[in-house]
Amino acid sequence: MTDAAVNRFAYFVGGGSNMLSVFAFDAFGNDNQRMVAAAAGNGILFFLAAFFIFWGLIKKRDVYEDFIDGAKEGFKVAVTIIPYLVAMLTAIAVFRASGMFDLLLTGLENMFVLLGVDTGFVPALPTALMKPLSGSGARAMMIEAMQTYGADSFAGFVASVVQGSTETTFYVLAVYFGAVKVVKTRSALPCALLADLAGITAAVVVSYYFFES
Repeated sequence: MTDAAVNRFAYFVGGGSNMLSVFAFDAFGNDNQRMVAAAAGNGILFFLAAFFIFWGLIKKRDVYEDFIDGAKEGFKVAVTIIPYLVAMLTAIAVFRASGMFDLLLTGLENMFVLLGVDTGFVPALPTALMKPLSGSGARAMMIEAMQTYGADSFAGFVASVVQGSTETTFYVLAVYFGAVKVVKTRSALPCALLADLAGITAAVVVSYYFFES
């Protein structure tokens, strides 16, 4: 079996497992879903930590020293990306202060109204629009949606799911690519934005399935 065939098989198995997990999670009912989600999240975190330690022992590595070396390297990277981080945060602040962000959100809402689409998810769009630019900004938008509509509101649920389903695309490209002197990003930006769009769409669909059904 070729590497390409193995990769396709792995994607198929991974996608199928994710879909089965969604339907299995739905079978627990609304009362038990939060408890199951919390237990599963904690179990995954513990499993990952134990796995890396166990794998290091198998490879006869000094796991503690490797961790210390990684922490030192991480500190160096953090110092290196500070100038790019400042530039990115400044650009985000200008974008929001100019009113373009609010104008974009209003245009999207009007478009959904014209299409006859339910606009219950629209209050969560600020989180979706901000996430590719800034993780902290998206988190602030999510908290604002919860404070305005309620933590248990549909808008709050959608904002929370979107927060965990998308990536800080422009932040990664501007900061990390700049730190390692990558100038020609080629297809990185359109592919990453397409992945963000898929994540946002899936987050809205899943939220309607779980919280509005």
